[in-house]
Amino acid sequence: MSAVPGSAPGSGKPAGRFRRMLDRLSSSQEDLESQELREDAETAGCTRIGDCHDRQIVTVTGTLRTVTLRPRAGVPALEAELFDGSAALDVVWLGRRSIVGIEPGRRLIASGRISIDRGRRVLFNPKYELRPLGRE
Repeated sequence: MSAVPGSAPGSGKPAGRFRRMLDRLSSSQEDLESQELREDAETAGCTRIGDCHDRQIVTVTGTLRTVTLRPRAGVPALEAELFDGSAALDVVWLGRRSIVGIEPGRRLIASGRISIDRGRRVLFNPKYELRPLGRE
């Protein structure tokens, strides 16, 4: 008996390919970008942001959604939201007003210790590496 396309998940390669193609066609652009970011994090060997816990030392990767200058206790602080398709975290560079290359839409890899501030994951003064613009 042969597998019927769309019957049960994992029932055969043609059904799997067809299902993936159908899923891609019916997914929103945001869903596709999130999936691409999750795959990128896995390929780079980074921890998914959604799996990060308080006080854990991690290396994460994703795309900067927003970058803002927001003083903290009278000290300048450059804040950016990093999104990897699973969740977002705030990346904060204390004492900095700007950093060349840190801009919305830019991909980067950041390493440091996660902390939780007001219910959000935060990396303060992380080590970071800017990823190339465009397709690799």
